[in-house]
Amino acid sequence: MADERTESTLTTAESPADAPETPDRTPVEEKAPVPLLTLRDGLPEITETDAQLADVVARVAAGTGPIALDAERASGYRYSPRAYLIQLRREGSGTALVDPIAYPDLTSLDAAIGGAEWILHAASQDIPCLREVGLVPSRLFDTELAARLLGYPRVGLATLVEVIMGRSMRKEHSAVDWSKRPLPQPWLEYAALDVEVLLELREVIAAELVESRKDDWAAQEFQHLIDHVPPPRQDPWRRTSGIHKAKGRRALAAVRELWTTRDEIAQQRDTTPGRLVPDSALIIAANSMPTTTSALLDTQGFHGRGARRYADRWIAALERARRLRDTELPPLTIRTDGPPAPRVWSERDPVAAARLATARELVNAFAEERKVPVENLLTPDYLRRVLWKPPSADRADMESAVSAELSGFGARRWQVEIIAPMLTQAILDPKPAAAPAPPEADPAEPS
Repeated sequence: MADERTESTLTTAESPADAPETPDRTPVEEKAPVPLLTLRDGLPEITETDAQLADVVARVAAGTGPIALDAERASGYRYSPRAYLIQLRREGSGTALVDPIAYPDLTSLDAAIGGAEWILHAASQDIPCLREVGLVPSRLFDTELAARLLGYPRVGLATLVEVIMGRSMRKEHSAVDWSKRPLPQPWLEYAALDVEVLLELREVIAAELVESRKDDWAAQEFQHLIDHVPPPRQDPWRRTSGIHKAKGRRALAAVRELWTTRDEIAQQRDTTPGRLVPDSALIIAANSMPTTTSALLDTQGFHGRGARRYADRWIAALERARRLRDTELPPLTIRTDGPPAPRVWSERDPVAAARLATARELVNAFAEERKVPVENLLTPDYLRRVLWKPPSADRADMESAVSAELSGFGARRWQVEIIAPMLTQAILDPKPAAAPAPPEADPAEPS
C-alpha cells in the first residue's frame, strides 16, 4: 500500500559537454488514467414523500451489515448547519437519497438502522446535523480518522478512494448550495457516489488497522466521537478574522457589537454572516467608528444589499460601543487557566521548557516510528498543561498521577498508556536545555 502512495519519476542522463544544446526530449513517465467511479445501481429517486420514506425504511431494515452515511449541508450559503440531503447505502438495501427538509423527524429510519455500525468520512462534521433529525449512532467507523491513525499523508475521501480503491471521484459539486430546490441531477449523482465505496473502503482500512495493531486505538476514538459534546465557545466574536487589527478595547467592543448584530440578522435570514458584511469590514468600521449612514457606506467593505438594508442597525451597534464606560469594555485578551505559549517557557521557567523539549523528542520519535500524526497521539494542550505544572507526586507515583490528569482532561485510554510514561520521564529526568554556542574566536586575534 505504501508503494502506491509514492509517485515514480524518471531521471535523465547528462549530455556530453561538447554536445550542442537541444530541447530536452526525454520521455516523461505519465501516470495511467484512473478509472472514474460510477454508480453501480444507477441514480435512485430522491426520497421526499411518506411512501418513499416507508420504502427506504423497509429496505434499510432488510439490509445487512454496516451502513454508509453522508450528509450535505449548505456551508457558505446558510446560517443553519442542518443537513439538506442525507445519503445512505447498505448491503442488500442499495443507495437512498433522503431529503430531510421533507422530514423533520427521521426516528423511523434510525430504528431501522438499529445497532448497525455507521460508516462516515469525517464523522465530526456530519454527526451534529444527523442528530438534529433523529439519527444517532450507536457504533461508528470513521474512514478519515482511521486513515489519519494509519499515517496516510492525505485523507480526503477522493484521495483515499483513488489510492486504495483505484478509482477517481469528481468533486466539482462539493461547495454548492445544497439548500437549492429542486436539486440538479449531477449534484445528486455526486452525492450518491460519496457513499458508493464507503463499505468497501471500510473493509480495507479496518484490515490495515488490525495489521498495524491500531484497531483498538481507532475503536476508542470512534466511541469518543459518539460521546463527545463540544463545549460552547467563549466569546465567539473574538474569532472574527483580523481582530488583531482592532485598535484598543473600544474598537474591540465595536467588533463585538457589530459581530453580534450581524449574527442576529444572519440567523433571522438563515444566511451565512459573511454574505451580509465581511469580517474585514467589521474591523475597519470598529476602528473608524462612523456615525452616519453615508459615512458607514463609504467604509471599505460596507457595500451591497446587506450593508445598505441594515445600515441603521450597524450604526446602532457602533453607538452602543461608543457609549460604554471604560470599565465595561472587553479585555484585550481572555485570561485562561492554561499554560503560556511554549515560545516563552524558556524565559519564564527553564525547567518546564526542558520538560517540554524532552517530551516532544520522545513523542515525535514514537509518532515517526508508528506512522501516526503527533496531534492524534495527544491533544497538544493536554501535554502542555501537564508539563507546565506537573502533579505533586512521589517518583514512584508520578506515572499514575500523570495518567489520572490526562484522563481527566479527556485523553483516551490508548493515548494515556502511550504518552503517560513519556511525560513521566520528561518530568523526572528532563534533559537540560541546550546552551547557546559560544561565539567563534576571530582567527586574527591571538588566543
